[in-house]
Amino acid sequence: MMKPPSLTLGVEEEYQIIDPASRDLVSYVTQLLAEDHRVLTQVKPELHQSIVEVGTNVCQTPAEVRTELVKLRRGVMELAARKGYRIAAAGTHPFANWQTQEITPYEHYLGTRADMGDLAQRLLIFGTHVHIGIEDREFMIDACNVARYFLPHILCLTSSSPFWYGRETGLKSYRSVVFRAFPRSGVPPILNSDYDFKAYIDTLMGTGSIAGPHKIWWDIRPHSKYPTLEFRVCDVCTRVDEAVAIAAILQALIMKLYKMRRDNTTFRVYSSALIEENKWRAVRYGLSGKLIDFGKQIELPAPQLVREFLEWFIGDTIDELGTRSEVEHAYRILQEGSSADRQLAAFHRTGDLKAVVDQLINETAEGVLTDAELVELGLRAPVGEARVPA
Repeated sequence: MMKPPSLTLGVEEEYQIIDPASRDLVSYVTQLLAEDHRVLTQVKPELHQSIVEVGTNVCQTPAEVRTELVKLRRGVMELAARKGYRIAAAGTHPFANWQTQEITPYEHYLGTRADMGDLAQRLLIFGTHVHIGIEDREFMIDACNVARYFLPHILCLTSSSPFWYGRETGLKSYRSVVFRAFPRSGVPPILNSDYDFKAYIDTLMGTGSIAGPHKIWWDIRPHSKYPTLEFRVCDVCTRVDEAVAIAAILQALIMKLYKMRRDNTTFRVYSSALIEENKWRAVRYGLSGKLIDFGKQIELPAPQLVREFLEWFIGDTIDELGTRSEVEHAYRILQEGSSADRQLAAFHRTGDLKAVVDQLINETAEGVLTDAELVELGLRAPVGEARVPA
């Protein structure tokens, strides 16, 4: 009998390092990593010097994920604040110039820049990656095939990149468009077996196409080093509660798929071409648009299909896992809009992209720093005084 998956959780987040005077990105990650701090082992550089990445320890529950992410966000914010900088979480910066960004001077990143040319230089994007523990590799492949269908639903909830290079793009997830220029990205093909997946990797490595499995940049992929299925479709979640909700939803999804396989039931596996149609709708319109219900062959409002996913498909599993309190934040997103919607509302209200950055800085700190800490870092004015600009 198939052993149930551990359903462990790991979350990686990529943040923007912001100069509060200009609200622009600042190249600082190597200096930040040189600091003596308690979260050093969980903080990493990324391709550009203006990006800092964090990764949680292995967690058993979404509640543990929240504790980890609060600790990591707080630690990075405090480190950046030592030099007067701020941290923001959004899939793209509203107006930064990708052409002038400094590449992190480590061999791995310089090699990526040499291999990919301007595609690497343009990769000024920020994501949330969620790992779910699955020890049975064949079930991992099956779960990957089915879970592909729900990638657009997840992207609708996490879209946070409506601006690029000072322009309102008309898209809710411009990050997805930038990343799609990379090879071996987007919705993966249907995988026949773990053997076939490994043979694919071996062929690419053997022909000098890739240096390793980490060069497979699909929206969801079986991890080659850890016993996890890695969801990579998300724009970085601006609020910490958004990231926790997504982790809880994906954990429940894998539990649901395990139970279906255990009970000899299944969910139809759809072609990448069809799923890409829904992903495009998520990229373009987010929660404001429609997704296709391929079973019924009709299009419906995206929030309706996201609710059906949460309530009909994984609702019982959420309750079995005891994670409804974490998932509840998804309903706040459905009501108030994603980060992309909130950014657009701020821009339309103020006409100022710097005001959008200020909002992102404050939302990134929401639920992470206390009122006193917000005042100390200049993110909030003391009671009775004018607000201090971020």
